Amino acid sequence: STLQLWLTFAPVADKTAAYFHISLEMVNWLSIVYLLISIPFGLVATWVLDSVGLRCAVILSAWLNMMGSIIRMFSVLRFLSLGSQSYWYLFIGQCLCALAQPLIVFSPTKLAALWFPDHQRTTANTIASMSNPMGVLIANVLSPALVPEGNHIPLMLGVYAVPAVIACALATVGIHEKAPPTPPSASATNSTSQPFLTGLKMLLRNKPYIILAVCFGGGIGMFTCFSALLEQILCEKGYSNEFAGLNGALFTVCGLLGAFLLGLYVDHTRKFIESTKICFCLSALASIVFAVVSSPLYSIISVD
Repeated sequence: STLQLWLTFAPVADKTAAYFHISLEMVNWLSIVYLLISIPFGLVATWVLDSVGLRCAVILSAWLNMMGSIIRMFSVLRFLSLGSQSYWYLFIGQCLCALAQPLIVFSPTKLAALWFPDHQRTTANTIASMSNPMGVLIANVLSPALVPEGNHIPLMLGVYAVPAVIACALATVGIHEKAPPTPPSASATNSTSQPFLTGLKMLLRNKPYIILAVCFGGGIGMFTCFSALLEQILCEKGYSNEFAGLNGALFTVCGLLGAFLLGLYVDHTRKFIESTKICFCLSALASIVFAVVSSPLYSIISVD
């Protein structure tokens, strides 16, 4: 639900801009604000998961997500007569949802460590993490389908609020324990993790970790850029919102399939380093191909 709300407007950016009488740049900020907030609040989310516990983190995330989705709906309620102020209700709602994102995105690792034995953790983490790109997939397919015209924006916001409300109710009522009564492994029983600030200082002095963080940060940045701006890139070349959404969905489906198969592979072979290097090389190659194919020079050569 969190990732759906993040990319609600990206696949229909042009129609959103026309409906609220704002620029495309202001529409893009509805996605960019997630990234700006996640940088400082990501540290807070890590502390919450380590100190307060998984249960509280998930419930807090669900409530922030629900409140943000409801506030977004205020922007399209005609009886409020907000006029030019309606955009700021969208923006505030997105900010609340953005606060929820790090809490839920960082949860799969903690979930796998607490609830699964050592030999199942990679697979469990992969499956739980798949829920995030699934949200991206749904947003890319659902938003263009719900908004063939700009006046369908209120319907879209209402549809996206429903799963957020349901998820909040399920999390509040259904999650009772922050850890299983019987630990699944010895490592889950005896945690060797450092205190939060001590662990953070150790990571910042760990060169292999810094390299991995930069590499994965670049990968996430590339994924975010494609997810948020693909509609604007393709529609400028004459493609429809539906075609752009389909491409975003395929982008996510292939990633889900690759992540699932790779998770099973490294669980059995333990070849984490080799798998990571191959994936980064393939990502770089795909980015180069996309840049070449979408360049104006390539279009001129193709026409000639």
